[in-house]
Amino acid sequence: MTRFSLTLMAALAGTTAIAETALTYGPRPAYLISQMDDSPLKTQLESCAAQMPTRSDFSIGHRGAPLMFPEHTVESNVAAAQMGAGILECDVTFTSDHELVCRHAQNDLHTTTNILVSDLAENCTAPFSPAAGEEEATAECRTSDLTLSEFQTLSPKMDDANVAATTVEDYVGSTNTWRTDLYSTNATLMTHAESIELFRDLGAKFTPELKSPSVEMPHDGFSQEDYAQQMIDEYKAAGVPASDVWAQSFNLDDVLYWIENEPEFGAQAVYLMDEYEDESYSPMDPATWPNTMEELKAMGVNYIAPPLWMLITLEDGQMVPSPLATAANEADLSIITWTLERSGPLNEGGGWYYESVTDAINTDGDYFEVLDVLAQDVGIVGMFSDWPATTTYYANCMGL
Repeated sequence: MTRFSLTLMAALAGTTAIAETALTYGPRPAYLISQMDDSPLKTQLESCAAQMPTRSDFSIGHRGAPLMFPEHTVESNVAAAQMGAGILECDVTFTSDHELVCRHAQNDLHTTTNILVSDLAENCTAPFSPAAGEEEATAECRTSDLTLSEFQTLSPKMDDANVAATTVEDYVGSTNTWRTDLYSTNATLMTHAESIELFRDLGAKFTPELKSPSVEMPHDGFSQEDYAQQMIDEYKAAGVPASDVWAQSFNLDDVLYWIENEPEFGAQAVYLMDEYEDESYSPMDPATWPNTMEELKAMGVNYIAPPLWMLITLEDGQMVPSPLATAANEADLSIITWTLERSGPLNEGGGWYYESVTDAINTDGDYFEVLDVLAQDVGIVGMFSDWPATTTYYANCMGL
């Protein structure tokens, strides 16, 4: 029996109904509500304090529950499911032998695992280089540097690195101060196929993201189309209905591939919008958009997923839908967004995820304020969160 199977059995032991009976909000939603200014929304959320949690597809576990658990691990996803996340995510990339595994990026092993302090460090694309003077410490280790069997020997950790480190131990030993290492011991990596098995046993649905390769494609005869198809094939092999899968990609061509070649899965394929990487782009100015929302709809796209700041703006000091959000609704596009609770404490404006509404962000209670505008005014159908209990609580309280 594999380590994954043993871990899965342990995670599910005594909870034949995690999906039905073991849901919990924990203390965080109540804490966030306590930080809100008095308002009708706060009163409504307080009125739901005694409600029993139920699973919600509005609540999407972003890499599991990585606010406190190492991302893309069995333990992180079990925690997300116990918080009522109805949909769980495996970011999909591949090993040197073209096996699909769950990692946020093909080249993140140096920040998300112990590879640099293992015997596999010599396989890395770029070995550890210590900080010196104004030069930061660097390394780059890819899943494509390893076979699947080698990947499975690694130990996951919280995603972070100390760029001021002069030793490899200090480089990998860093964790952001508002996260924790309490739940990192003996965490378990997953292949994509194992994530399908786990999520189904947890009673959740699926949103795999096909990650952009760090290697040039085709890779040893493995084309981008082969890669996109293999991800879908693993759901078909597991007997998962297309209606339970929201395949995602930042690459519009991947989404169009699924629409054309796997139309049942393509109907729910999600175009992750990263147009913001072009400095000339603004979600507030349709003249800068490479595709209008109507054009995306005409291509067969039914779901878009921009980061949350692209969907909201300020008007007379109040958060309101952005022009992008308005246009998407007019084009009958369903909207998913990311990522709630990835910014840590909000007392300094929330950083990148809140850049369009920074002046309205000053307390942790604003997590609920932003979520409410996105749900009620923008009309999102799902929210990725690093701690799904918050989103589940809101969805249950508001009857979403």
